[in-house]
Amino acid sequence: MTSAFDSPEDPDDLTTVRVDQFLAHPPAKVWRALTEPELIAQWLMPADFRLEIGHRYTMTSFPRPNTNFSGTVEAEVLAFEPGRMLSLRWADASAADAADWTITWTLEPEGRGTRLFLVHEGFDPDDPAQMMARKIMGSGWRTHIMDALQNVVGHL
Repeated sequence: MTSAFDSPEDPDDLTTVRVDQFLAHPPAKVWRALTEPELIAQWLMPADFRLEIGHRYTMTSFPRPNTNFSGTVEAEVLAFEPGRMLSLRWADASAADAADWTITWTLEPEGRGTRLFLVHEGFDPDDPAQMMARKIMGSGWRTHIMDALQNVVGHL
């Protein structure tokens, strides 16, 4: 079976960031790190997260003027399949920012570990600030965020 993750990210798809990461931990541990607020705070941002469709919460980080990011993300749980998939809406809290993204995590058992897929979609290719955000976030997801997530899962 072929998936969108069988080949490197399509450089022509400027609307999406895709990450394919192996974590040497079982899916249950990875799922905990993605869905327990005290763990989310350790690898991403503090959040009043609840695994409940329609639940809205806020995350706060540092503003990034070069990407028009206010520093506050308004998030909403869109869908989930326990232990397998989590889909979230992220929007910048600033009314002036057009950022409105969908973040979807998919977990697949692989050997004794987990293949974790991230799809971050909704970037506007006609907006230079969104393209800067895509570049920064794509790099961040693949490096320090995945490293931080791996570290948190490793301590469970």
